[in-house]
Amino acid sequence: MSYSSLDQIYRSILLSKYFVKGWGKPDSLKRLFKFRRIISNRDYIYKLIPKDYPITIEKDEVWSDYRVLEGHFRSPFDIHLPNIMPEEVKKAHFQVILPTKWKEENYKPVCLHLAGTGDHYFWKRRNFMCKPLLREAGIGGIILENPFYGSRKPEDQVRSNLHNVSDIFVMGGCLMLESLVLFNWCEQQGLGPLGVTGLSMGGHMASLAATNWPKPIVLVPCLSWSTASGVFTEGVMSGAIPWDVLNYQYFSDDIYREEIRKMVTIIEDDAFKAGQHFIKKYSDKIDNLQNLQPDQQHEKEKSDSNLKSSNGIPASEVLSSKDPGSCPLMAEGDEKKHDSVDLLAKSFAAMSNTIETDTEREKTDAEKEKERLGKDILDSLADSKLQMLTYKVKSSSDQPADVKREVQDYQLRKDFAVHRKSTVSSYLSSDLNQVVGRKLPFSLLGISPAKVRDAEAMQFMRGIMDECTHLKNFSVPVDTSLIIAICATEDGYVPREGVTHLADVWPGAEVRYINTGHVGAYLLHQTAFRQAIKDGFLRAKEKLNMPH
Repeated sequence: MSYSSLDQIYRSILLSKYFVKGWGKPDSLKRLFKFRRIISNRDYIYKLIPKDYPITIEKDEVWSDYRVLEGHFRSPFDIHLPNIMPEEVKKAHFQVILPTKWKEENYKPVCLHLAGTGDHYFWKRRNFMCKPLLREAGIGGIILENPFYGSRKPEDQVRSNLHNVSDIFVMGGCLMLESLVLFNWCEQQGLGPLGVTGLSMGGHMASLAATNWPKPIVLVPCLSWSTASGVFTEGVMSGAIPWDVLNYQYFSDDIYREEIRKMVTIIEDDAFKAGQHFIKKYSDKIDNLQNLQPDQQHEKEKSDSNLKSSNGIPASEVLSSKDPGSCPLMAEGDEKKHDSVDLLAKSFAAMSNTIETDTEREKTDAEKEKERLGKDILDSLADSKLQMLTYKVKSSSDQPADVKREVQDYQLRKDFAVHRKSTVSSYLSSDLNQVVGRKLPFSLLGISPAKVRDAEAMQFMRGIMDECTHLKNFSVPVDTSLIIAICATEDGYVPREGVTHLADVWPGAEVRYINTGHVGAYLLHQTAFRQAIKDGFLRAKEKLNMPH
């Protein structure tokens, strides 16, 4: 998928950075992940919010041809997960835009509008979405102020730049529970059918909010997708992340790797798709290896002399041999090297044949520790369920100097390669390269060891974002036929490659596409967003009038 030039240029001229203080407190992340498992269960979380949850209406005015109410309430998130959000965030503020008179007594549609990135206060959504929808289709609107935005912005926060990664999970949890409060309030006021929408980040928050409502609800997520992980790891927004800070914290505190990482739910279908994308990306590089000129081949054989296994077989022979144990990515003929993650798994298995352990003498404690760290890397690979071979470390005094330097590098990073499961994702092979004391030939796949190591924090980001934002981890909305998603074909902010299609997560949902990028869609296609909302409420109205 190609990205819009406008998206890339727009992001490049912005100087703001997100998550400048890092991941957030490890204890907060652990509490958030545990609570995610509660709020993702619709039957359970709905019972946690009383239908008569206390709301204060502080303003009720008539402006020309519409009525405006303003109110606030304590965020239920603060009740169920106390001491995790700043004081300013705890009070939820909202504004309601209603017609002075409804056209039909039994049809009073109201749509909740959630904020996109940078959408502070009420005025944007009121003027660009709520008022036009009220004029064009008689659809009322509720505007909920985003946590960490507007009057809910912490005093030391600059604009929309959240301090910690954990803040965006707090934001999502708040909006899910606060939306339930407002939906219940609407029903008490005799309003309905109900809907929820949002642009960009607001679109994804709207999707999460809809999962917890136990009745049919119109959902129109605009410029979002099935997960937010790609936004921060692949899209143009990834350039606004201080990866040096996140890397430093990730390698400095073992709790991120040893405890929090294990709490992440693996989305296997996405892992499989990421593996396919990985193979396609590097297949051309592998073809180049096969087509080396004689002089290049001589140089390659010369460089391969440092990559011999303990039985003396050069790595180049292991990778290019035609026997059943050879690397499938090098295979010719009918076998398509990019059709399945299985091929990639087998190629890594072949590489493992170059790594053996000296078992003829007694090992020291240090050697045993290195061997332990090398075991069980990649014991499953995405959807194929292929069991990988156990990797062991060759630890002896006759190792090449470059290998010793690499071992020292790992020790400086506090031996972060720990016994854990890995999934195929961007720079999938990072876990393989963490076999302490042995240099794997990742350069043959076009990946430098330094780049692989630096990708560790990015993989952690992808994992925790999927944990808290992937729609597969939440309940399916009651009626998916009321879902109309709007996507931009060249969206540089919300990449869709390598993740589950929205219609696969929610069968029956409609996905519409706009031929532009993220910024272009926001600036030029507000009409398309409003039309989708109107279409969704027409569907809901038809269902209301159907005989039961």
